[in-house]
Amino acid sequence: MANVQFGLIIRGQFSAADDMAVRFQELLEQARLADALGFASLTMGMHYSTAPLQSLQQLPFLARAMAEAPRLRLNFGAIVLPLHKPIDVAENLATMDVMSGGRVIFSAALGYREVESLAFGTWQKDRVQRFEENLEAIKRLWTEESVEMTGSHFELSGASVSVRPVQKPHPPIWIAANADAAIRRAARLGDCWYVNPHNRIDTIVRQVEVYRRALDEQEKPFPAEFPARREVFVARSREDALRLCRPFLETKYEVYREWGQDRAMPAGDNDFGVDFDSLVRDRFLLGSAEQVAAQIVDLNRATGINHLIMSVQWPGMPQAMVLEVLHLLAEDVMPLVAKA
Repeated sequence: MANVQFGLIIRGQFSAADDMAVRFQELLEQARLADALGFASLTMGMHYSTAPLQSLQQLPFLARAMAEAPRLRLNFGAIVLPLHKPIDVAENLATMDVMSGGRVIFSAALGYREVESLAFGTWQKDRVQRFEENLEAIKRLWTEESVEMTGSHFELSGASVSVRPVQKPHPPIWIAANADAAIRRAARLGDCWYVNPHNRIDTIVRQVEVYRRALDEQEKPFPAEFPARREVFVARSREDALRLCRPFLETKYEVYREWGQDRAMPAGDNDFGVDFDSLVRDRFLLGSAEQVAAQIVDLNRATGINHLIMSVQWPGMPQAMVLEVLHLLAEDVMPLVAKA
């Protein structure tokens, strides 16, 4: 278990009444603390039109955080790839890789929200094709001197990136996926499947077998780095953890339900309308330091997940509570996991 890495995801999502200038400074404080405490990575997601929440955008935030947390890998996790043009993504991430000294992780997702697709002039029915075309084009732009490629929504005619990534042949490519078909796509196209924070753990255990079979079909080995996102909260006991985090975590998953996140999940594990106790059961990592460490160890042994990217803040949660959880994770949970 000593090789398990721990990352922090900063969603940067807050209520409409929040002062975002203040919240931004708090998020930078979280990044600095994660760096000082020995976390491995810093993740920022990507969403647009995030009502009823306010949200900071991924690229400018990670560009600033890069200087505040010089040891953390920077996970663009995950870029909603069908919304964008490949040369823009390729150039921005290559620039970030150079500026950070080779610390970028490129995570890509299909996306599920129609409001985002329509705002970018795209359609949900085209998203798989656009995703695959964009990913192929980005890989080629990072590794070829000149690219000739015609896609459904772009043409690369002798195109090249202005700067190449430091990492060779390119930054790691993690493919986020909820459904079985998307997991098979991740096995085919990515360096690894980036496990989502929503599915129950029993669903993930089943889906790891889907992933293994898909890797076998592609004649690819199981990845050395297998990342997953989870909602995590540590307190003196599980009862305290549930009591303290409930109002904030419940709000976040009410918003996810409004957005339709659960409808993108596998049958049998696709309803966020259940009561809170049912929602958290076998889904999130909550409890005392000893309980959370044991849950992480069990997750690793059942699935092979060895880069755990932890979300520890949800809308309305005060900064002091977040910082306390980060300390508990680094000082109590991580050593217990390493000893397991």
